[in-house]
Amino acid sequence: MMEMIKMLILALVQGISEWFPISSSGHLVLFSKLLEFTNSVQFDVALHFGTLMAVFVYFGKDIVDIIEAILRGNWKSREARLGFLIAVSSIPAAVIGFLFRNLFESAFSSLIIVGICFAITSMFLFISVFCNSLSKKKTITYNDSWIIGFAQALAIFPGISRSGATISAGLLRGIELRDAMKFSFLMSIPAIFGASILELGGNILPASYIFPTLMAFVAGLCSIHFLLKIVGNSKKNLIWFAIYDIVLAVLTLCYFVGTIIMQGYR
Repeated sequence: MMEMIKMLILALVQGISEWFPISSSGHLVLFSKLLEFTNSVQFDVALHFGTLMAVFVYFGKDIVDIIEAILRGNWKSREARLGFLIAVSSIPAAVIGFLFRNLFESAFSSLIIVGICFAITSMFLFISVFCNSLSKKKTITYNDSWIIGFAQALAIFPGISRSGATISAGLLRGIELRDAMKFSFLMSIPAIFGASILELGGNILPASYIFPTLMAFVAGLCSIHFLLKIVGNSKKNLIWFAIYDIVLAVLTLCYFVGTIIMQGYR
């Protein structure tokens, strides 16, 4: 029973932090240590599947329109172009993640890396809020998608928020906040789906992960709606997440130092 409670807490954390610019991977590492829960690849995949389904449900019409336009050969349409932009933005993370997979996996066991990466996420958000772009864009270009894609690749490190990095990159490229958010959410589909398939391999998810997956789905759906309807009104709202990230970075690094000191006393 206690293990299920811990899994549901982690699922709630995943659902909120996956789309909020605060890094779900960093939060899962931190909360797993605090709860003394031994995370597994299968459990991580299950939670990411839940939050990914939230994107499919929330942007279901957009996704169907993109697929339909591409299959019908309407490649010059706005929907097909968006699909191609998403595909291009997924390339950097796929290549970098595959080439340096072992390096990134080792980072998940280091609290000091997580703490530093929380601080980096905070820096991204502060810069995107206070540094104005030279021009405002009505449409996302392929150059934009490449740059946002590289920002997404950085988020493979635990503590660097995927949504925080990609939304910040979009804002710095002159993309409106809501458009940057929507593109960030949609481009997560191939990235998260591909990573999950790679991690899961031929393994089957246990039935005990059903409720945590549903929890992650509901929390993810609510967080997407909150971001688009409330936070999306002004990029200045991102300051609160930046402050949260830097405070969490300090607390994480203090916790890391504290555990080292306690181990020395033992």
